Amino acid sequence: MKFPGSVLVSLVLFVAETAAALCLSGAYRAAGDRMWQWLTLLFALLPCALVQLSLVFIHRDVSRDRPLVLLLHLLQLGPLVRCVEVFYIYFRAGRVEEPYVSITKKRQMPKDGYSEEIEKEVGQAEGKLCTHRSAFSRASVIQAFLGSAPQLTLQLYICVLQQEITAARSVFMVLSLLSIVYGALRCNILAIKIKYDDYDVSVKPAAYLCIFMWRSFEIATRVTVLVLFSSVLQIWTLPVVLVNFFVFFFYPWILFWQSKSPFPENIEKALSRVGTTIVLCLLTFLYAGINMFCWSAVQVKLNDPDLINKSQNWYRLTVYYMLRFIENAFLLLMWYIYKTDIYLYVCAPLLVLQLLIGYCMAVLFMLVFYQFCHPCKKLFSSSISEGLLSCFKFLCFICKPPKSTVLKDKAEVKSLENTDEVRSSSKTIDSQKGNPHQSASSNA
Repeated sequence: MKFPGSVLVSLVLFVAETAAALCLSGAYRAAGDRMWQWLTLLFALLPCALVQLSLVFIHRDVSRDRPLVLLLHLLQLGPLVRCVEVFYIYFRAGRVEEPYVSITKKRQMPKDGYSEEIEKEVGQAEGKLCTHRSAFSRASVIQAFLGSAPQLTLQLYICVLQQEITAARSVFMVLSLLSIVYGALRCNILAIKIKYDDYDVSVKPAAYLCIFMWRSFEIATRVTVLVLFSSVLQIWTLPVVLVNFFVFFFYPWILFWQSKSPFPENIEKALSRVGTTIVLCLLTFLYAGINMFCWSAVQVKLNDPDLINKSQNWYRLTVYYMLRFIENAFLLLMWYIYKTDIYLYVCAPLLVLQLLIGYCMAVLFMLVFYQFCHPCKKLFSSSISEGLLSCFKFLCFICKPPKSTVLKDKAEVKSLENTDEVRSSSKTIDSQKGNPHQSASSNA
């Protein structure tokens, strides 16, 4: 049985970040910065409440008679209880013979074009551990993008305004960045396991390293760009954030309305239509929060029974990173034009170049992951290099003028050239007629 290390990592990050947020809010209160205190508490407690709701929803605690567990969730101690339960199950497994086991069928990765199907016995303990891992993975994603990402942006913005990085704030920002990167990593792994649920997927350490570097560069540069822009153009910060958020929030709903599919009813039998709508809105809210800071490996598809788009769309990936790079470059240009005196001792061109290179490094590690380290790359209908090449060809085809227009322009240019040649030849004939001595001498 696999050691539940992901559960332990999620719990450590959750507890460390919450404790650091409470300590830092106390420091802001002592310094008299009430606004920074309440914003820090808001970005710390709101994701905590959402994490409790997600754990209760996945384990279906409301429909079960577990009042103590529900009370601990209300006291924001749900992850601690779940972690204790996980390790209790893990260390107790194998000591008592289980009354029954379930058999799962998984296919191995293709070797030489062949894929074998293997059967595996899954006991009750292992099934419970799998449920706990899945619940903590989703909780880590919620904590990362609805709490840690806004928290990191806020603390970096305070550092820029106050031109000071304290020890407590730097530790808190490092914890927040690690939480975001870990949440993005779990999002990638969840996407792989959901898309290739029929296969026995094993992720190698090289893949984890590529994802970690990819997400670290992408999120760090994105947060820095947003902070720099908001520090000089505070009025335009809210429109930029809202446009980004609402585009990604309504995009799955627009696709759902265009498909004219029936309203999904199979999310949870105990939920009414209103409850299902609330769950779907929370899902798209999380999806928009992820895409605000980085590429969402999980694409929401509301007309699918699993609510996930399982097809590999290289076009959407290419368009996202191209538009995000253009947006980051534009925001950096605005910061460079309107920068204030607080950046007097900062080499602005070098900083802009470093941030753009950092984003390109994120794209590079992403390409390396999909090309060489993806655990299911043998199942791709086309590789990332082929997909990007076809995307660029498609974009060039769109930007290229029609062939008839090009031929027409070439014909017009050629006719103009012929007209110029006729005019020049007629001028030489006229000049020879007007100067007979020159023509005679030339004949002689």
